[in-house]
Amino acid sequence: MTDPAPGAPANGPAAPDVALASARGRWILLATVLGSTMALLDSTVVNVALPHIGEDLDTDLAALQWTVNAYLLTLAGLILVGGALGDRYGRRRIFVLGVMWFAVGSLLCGIAPNAGVLVAARALQGVGGALLTPGSLALIQGSIAAEDRGRAIGLWSGFGGVGAAVGPFLGGWLVDGPGWRWIFLLNVPVAALCVPVALRHVPESRDPQAHGRFDVLGAALGAVALALLTFALIEARSGSPLVIAAAVGGLLLSALFVYVERRRADPMVPPDIFASRQFTAVNLVTLCVYAAFGGFFFLVVLQLQVVCGYSALAAGAALLPTTTLMLLLSARSGALGERIGPRIPLTVGPLLCAAGVLLMLRVGPQASYVRDVLPALIVMGMGMVTLVAPLTATVLSSVDPGRAGLASGINNAAARAAGLLAVAALPLLSGMGPEAYRSASEFDSAFGRAMLWCAAVLVLGAVVAWATVRTPVAGACHPQCRTYCATTSPPLEPPTTTAQQ
Repeated sequence: MTDPAPGAPANGPAAPDVALASARGRWILLATVLGSTMALLDSTVVNVALPHIGEDLDTDLAALQWTVNAYLLTLAGLILVGGALGDRYGRRRIFVLGVMWFAVGSLLCGIAPNAGVLVAARALQGVGGALLTPGSLALIQGSIAAEDRGRAIGLWSGFGGVGAAVGPFLGGWLVDGPGWRWIFLLNVPVAALCVPVALRHVPESRDPQAHGRFDVLGAALGAVALALLTFALIEARSGSPLVIAAAVGGLLLSALFVYVERRRADPMVPPDIFASRQFTAVNLVTLCVYAAFGGFFFLVVLQLQVVCGYSALAAGAALLPTTTLMLLLSARSGALGERIGPRIPLTVGPLLCAAGVLLMLRVGPQASYVRDVLPALIVMGMGMVTLVAPLTATVLSSVDPGRAGLASGINNAAARAAGLLAVAALPLLSGMGPEAYRSASEFDSAFGRAMLWCAAVLVLGAVVAWATVRTPVAGACHPQCRTYCATTSPPLEPPTTTAQQ
């Protein structure tokens, strides 16, 4: 008979009690930071490489859209399933599987001989991201002692914020130096370090109340519906019967997804969570603002390189003010939101972002970074600082504390889905041709129209927030991630229930 693990009752599982100051605690933090940062960077740095990818693989704008969206598609469609798998089968196990899967997808991206292989490999990366992203923070929740958990999550989010801030800069340096393939190949040695650290030092944890029933049908319907709608938007210029069939099929499968989720015993997205008007309202705001963010950051790095003549490094570095502002001020913004309530920040934030987007209309062939680009990105960053932390807090406070992890996952997936649909739709709405990124004048003209669309969607988000968002109830759950710099989605919060080993 073996002795129970330290801190465990003789007849039960071990409680999470690893001290953050211990060597094991630091190893746990390192493993989770490496995994989450790897996935976070691939959501942002790829945009910087798009013109070089297009030239090297001799492909059109649609393939560049798919290079971004293939990753977001599988990530958004499966991130809730990834969290459920970790709760049931072990968070470390699923996290390690996700890191390995992500590394294989990255390797395939790095050696892709053509755009088709690259897009398929990006979809594989998204599956890996969906497995590792929920687990990275849940491992801290399930392993670190309760008295150290807040500090550990703060360090995790802080390091992730630094990674998000330097990501586009690093991506640009790699693209201009060894080449765009290295933004993917760099993930392989990172994963090779992360996996053994996790296996050796991170204790296994799971939710003892989790079951083996997974809403595979719901996940499949949601992912396929998104894929069909994305295909229809990207290929709409052709007007072919296939495009029309994809659009109709996407809409029908979306309706079927809602029907199935309303009738399943264990749905991926429980419909009753939307009985909270506040939760529904803030997710509508999320759809608006993250659709605009997705389209904005997809097109801005192209504008800076195609029209303004920036190198990839300069284009990546140009984005630093936005993420730096979020890194420095997001925690203070969250504290302000707790004092004054979410309605004002969720209204003012999108309006500031809309102003930043409109300032980008001044960025053309002869634009000055200090006079034209920097003011737009600073105003955009201040708007994001104003709204992201209060948005997350409102999502969590709109549901019972026991469902905070689920609510955060739904909100995160909604933001990613909004971003991928925006990347698919904006070139169509702005009249961008298949070869627009090869022509500075054509791209510049379409870019201006796209920025007007982004600003309009942000204003719509502000109107929705002012009309629908109210003050959360007292004593509700608040975010544990106080520092967050990603532009593709709000932070993914860990479950609030105590994990057992």
